[in-house]
Amino acid sequence: MADTIAALYEWAMLIVLSPAKAMKFEDAPDAPLTTPLLKSDIAELAERTVRLRQSDLKRLMGISDNLAHLNHERFQAFDPACEDGLQAAFAFNGDVYQGLNARGLDRKGLVWAQDHIRILSGLYGVLRPLDAVQPYRLEMGIRLQTKRGSDLYRFWKGPVAGTLNDALDGHADATLINLASQEYFAAVDRKALRFPVVNCHFREEKDGEHRIISFYAKKARGLMARYAIDRRLDRAEGLKDFNAEGYGYRPELSSDEDWVFMRPQPPLKSG
Repeated sequence: MADTIAALYEWAMLIVLSPAKAMKFEDAPDAPLTTPLLKSDIAELAERTVRLRQSDLKRLMGISDNLAHLNHERFQAFDPACEDGLQAAFAFNGDVYQGLNARGLDRKGLVWAQDHIRILSGLYGVLRPLDAVQPYRLEMGIRLQTKRGSDLYRFWKGPVAGTLNDALDGHADATLINLASQEYFAAVDRKALRFPVVNCHFREEKDGEHRIISFYAKKARGLMARYAIDRRLDRAEGLKDFNAEGYGYRPELSSDEDWVFMRPQPPLKSG
């Protein structure tokens, strides 16, 4: 398995996304498969997760007996040395990834995404879109005691910030675009990060008021990542033209570090 694939573009912007709890391993597209970057950290964490009992998982994650049983089996089967699996961008199957629609990308789009997009993960730390993942569930926010501290934030803050710095290092006008949730972006040590961050917020407007609706906001994060891929955007400023599904940049509600995108609220789904 190749650890890298050839980059086709010079770049100066990096987008971070959250993973999804749901995963789908069927109908895998034909695409390169790369190795996750933080192999030693993943192996160290796997030594801890393999010792978790089903009751531990139920308590830590607040999940049902059936889900606790499933994820106990996953941790027992997880092999940090395994270089097989499914590309992360195809494996995650939540609202963000509905917007991203990675399975609809051609090879050049996937190569661009590999350079420009990172996925934060409770088990893998930082993933590139084509990095191989095995089935798992491990939210970043759970209080799992490890040798590094009382939760996964203490485990991952150093490696995550270092990996993001390495990805942006040496590029003019380098910017980190935060399209991750608060739970996952809290794993980024902002003091250690050497580059500016732009946080993108998506709101729905109705009757003169605007609010964040989680389902729409999650999908919009994936839509923005896909917008950047399709247009090969290398500068953060290009994201201000994002207009997918009616969103538009609102400068009067934005600041240098927080950009707000808004649209009229669609009818909420019933049932």
